[in-house]
Amino acid sequence: MAALVSHTTPFSGSWYPADRSRLNTLLDELFERSAARTGPALLPGGLAYVVPHAGLIYSGAVAAAVYRHLAQQAPRTVVVIGFPHHGCPAGAWIPPVASYRTPLGEVPVDRELACELLARPGLGSLNEEVLCDHSIEIQLPLLQRAVPGAAVVPIYVSSLSTGMRRQLAAALLEILTPGRVLLASSDFTHYGDAFRYKPFATDAAVASRLEKLDESFIEAASSLDPERFLDALIAARGTVCGREPIALLLETLRASPAAEDIFQCTLDYQTSGELTGDYSHSVSYAALGYFPWSSFLLDAADQQVLLESARQTLGHYQQTGRPEPVPPAGGSPALMRRLGAFVTIHQNGRLRGCVGRCTKPEPLATEIPQLTLAAALEDTRFPPVRPGETGLEVEISILSPMKWLPEPSRFRVYRDGGYLRTATRSGLLLPQVAEGRSWTARDFLNALAQKAGCSPQVYDDPQTRLFVFRAQII
Repeated sequence: MAALVSHTTPFSGSWYPADRSRLNTLLDELFERSAARTGPALLPGGLAYVVPHAGLIYSGAVAAAVYRHLAQQAPRTVVVIGFPHHGCPAGAWIPPVASYRTPLGEVPVDRELACELLARPGLGSLNEEVLCDHSIEIQLPLLQRAVPGAAVVPIYVSSLSTGMRRQLAAALLEILTPGRVLLASSDFTHYGDAFRYKPFATDAAVASRLEKLDESFIEAASSLDPERFLDALIAARGTVCGREPIALLLETLRASPAAEDIFQCTLDYQTSGELTGDYSHSVSYAALGYFPWSSFLLDAADQQVLLESARQTLGHYQQTGRPEPVPPAGGSPALMRRLGAFVTIHQNGRLRGCVGRCTKPEPLATEIPQLTLAAALEDTRFPPVRPGETGLEVEISILSPMKWLPEPSRFRVYRDGGYLRTATRSGLLLPQVAEGRSWTARDFLNALAQKAGCSPQVYDDPQTRLFVFRAQII
């Protein structure tokens, strides 16, 4: 192995300020902008993240959504999976670097962990001069701002076969212990003549089309299946540059014994076109987090605060006739999480109304009182709740993010809820719908198809999407 060196990153002064004070000011602005964009709520226990790597003035605010989570977690080591844009030999490579130097100081490399990985098949060492790339080194100032004491292990990947990817994932999974986090560095769609990629015209609809295209790739990644993700890119001729780092991250998580209860969450998304106003040349930035189901659970105090908000909202309407949300009184920042939710109203044990939202959700503190009123007044299956009605009870379901399940045979009845989507129809069933019915997984899926107005054969259509989620019932 080549002698270890301390590497001064060449990207300061071009991709971000070389002056320490100016860089600190920029990082402060990016973290503040991230909090303003996404709110104060942070999920605990992140296992892995996808983070963009453009110049900090472009992708830094989106990237900060990841690093704000890392600041909360305070990992000892971050394994950063990048790739050389200029190319390198196929495989996975760790440079013989002792530390990286940025205007903010030294970032140590966890050499003990690096050597442990290099002892595994499939990983080799190449000099930093061969590998050096902004996909990894742009992350360093952000990490220094978020977790000043953290070490890194840089891994560059290129052109991995399925077998190589699985071999590497097994090695990464083995070292993915508490205090260590995986990070895959990638931008998303590169659109415009400069990238030789214009699947649609640069017109008034280009922004929404770019978002829809990126959502299709993000949706595929939610499956934790790297083949599904890569197939989605191939089908759309996608220009997601860090496909190999993302695919390796997904393979690692898929190999986990807890994979069925790991959910992908979009922390932020933006395009350079939105920032510059020029969509003729636009790069998309997505911050994605991968969390265990337990990360989405509200504690007992927040559950009670949220439930009381729903009850008071319903009671206020029944007393005054005014449909005015009553926001939660107190609670922790967790009530500002943007998660899908349903509010169900029962009357003497029978369904009286149920309305929810699972796409582009609002903060729970805002969403739950609104959904309570919608369940009371807008569920077209029932007449609106009247002021004098009695025996009403409120139930709240807080949903995990949706996870694409390409294989319906893996559906877990009594634990999973299901969301079915076709080109023209959709339907959703909460997991508790199966309670007391002695249903099999097939029974649940058939009922879900019926809810969407489809036959059970809908699952045979390759265009059908089945998503699963878990729900915390309050």
